[in-house]
Amino acid sequence: MPTTIRLEPEIEARLAALAKRTGRTKAFYLRQLIESGLDDLEDYYEAVEISERIRRGEERTYSSAEVRRELGLDD
Repeated sequence: MPTTIRLEPEIEARLAALAKRTGRTKAFYLRQLIESGLDDLEDYYEAVEISERIRRGEERTYSSAEVRRELGLDD
């Protein structure tokens, strides 16, 4: 899907320099940044949702002692 974005000149220059230095396209790096950034954003918002469920008492939490006991790691 073709998409247009507006970059600050300094960012565009850095991106162009990286592409030139590595022989890859600017589009390659933009795709890479979007994919990794999207993963980070999804993880962040999932953590926020889980935190809210914990705060409301809708999500079970476990202590480290409970986890160790469940995994048979207690000495």
